Amino acid sequence: MLRRPLVLSLALALASAPVFAEDLMQTYELARVNDPQLSIAESRRLNSQEDVVVARAGLLPQIDGTARLGRSHDAGTTGTSRSRNYSATLSQSVFDLGTISNLRAQRDFAAAADYDLEAAGDELISRTANAYFDVLVALETLTAAEAAEAAFQKQFDYADRRLEVGLAPITDVHEARAQYDGARANTILARNALQDAYQALAEITGTPINALRALPEDFRPELPAGGDAEAWVQRALDSNPSLQASQYAVQGAEHGVTTARAGHLPSLGLGVTYNNNTGWYSPSPGSVAVTDEGHSIGLTLTVPIFSGGATQARVRQAINSRDIAQDQLEQNRRAIERNTRYAYQALVAGISEVEARRLALVSAQSAYDASQVGLEVGTRTVIDVLINQQNLFSARQAYASARYNYLRNRLLLEQAAGTLDATTVQDINRLLTIDTTAPAPQQQ
Repeated sequence: MLRRPLVLSLALALASAPVFAEDLMQTYELARVNDPQLSIAESRRLNSQEDVVVARAGLLPQIDGTARLGRSHDAGTTGTSRSRNYSATLSQSVFDLGTISNLRAQRDFAAAADYDLEAAGDELISRTANAYFDVLVALETLTAAEAAEAAFQKQFDYADRRLEVGLAPITDVHEARAQYDGARANTILARNALQDAYQALAEITGTPINALRALPEDFRPELPAGGDAEAWVQRALDSNPSLQASQYAVQGAEHGVTTARAGHLPSLGLGVTYNNNTGWYSPSPGSVAVTDEGHSIGLTLTVPIFSGGATQARVRQAINSRDIAQDQLEQNRRAIERNTRYAYQALVAGISEVEARRLALVSAQSAYDASQVGLEVGTRTVIDVLINQQNLFSARQAYASARYNYLRNRLLLEQAAGTLDATTVQDINRLLTIDTTAPAPQQQ
């Protein structure tokens, strides 16, 4: 049962909601409550916080208590002795550089885990939206495939009738039949792809999603506010949570080197001990009791002299871990800069692509309609119509993909810049105004 403090409010909000989502925002809320990957990131963050508590404990007072009760018998003197002992010890670290630097390291690692969780939340938005868009693209692809299948069947029937009256060659019939059979296969593949897209979305949300909203046909994309590519790159270098997590990981690794080197240094501790010893000796007849009570306080200086080379090895390991963290930081920085530039450029190109694909669809529809009229008056052949129908099918697919790729690239840009949050989901959700009447996913 995935119920986490970070998303408790969402869980309560969904308690009275229907079991299916109606739009992208509700789908995202379901994912926040049920996604296992986000749950893993939250658990890792909690573990990191406990590591800080464990590290801090080494600098706090340690109190131990013991109690002992014993009895012994001396056969030579026929005497019996009994004893009771209890003691309490308080120890306090006065100076231990290794423990201090380890606490600093764990604090940095905990901060890195906080940013890792933030990055996981951003990744969840992208994964949920992409899966949602995949369903919408699959729906439009299936709709286009079914329309193409119906049109190819109509052309095949038309060519067959013309062949019967001697107005068309047999090659037209074969060509129309081949296109029709191919269209049937495409419809089957599109239907299977839609079912898989449904399942991929349910994998994230934990609940089958049956109702979705799509972009309108007249959707016109625009660049988001925020400046040019350089401004977005700078924002990403300043705010990307994955990059910030890497920076804290480097700081923690630096403290790890100090911790390892502290193995060569002395440590100073304060100890306070209280003892109470009581003994009874019982020869026959008579009894003797002895009680001893006392306490001690002192400072202990521990100086490491030789550990068989283990301390030197730990130092080398810590240095290697620091170098790895620094290289990962540089790799992450370069990747974020590249991804941000790519997302911005793809967004700019996507705006032009959507318009170009829309015009291509209009042209393909006009060409198909004209070829239909030409076929009726004898100026076009069945093959011409089939070609134009295939072009129309491809244009519809390309237009659908271009529109949703624009949304994907917008999410990718804001994710790279570290500005992706629920507000972005709400903004995109407002663009999705068309209710879909999609077939429900089949349960295996």
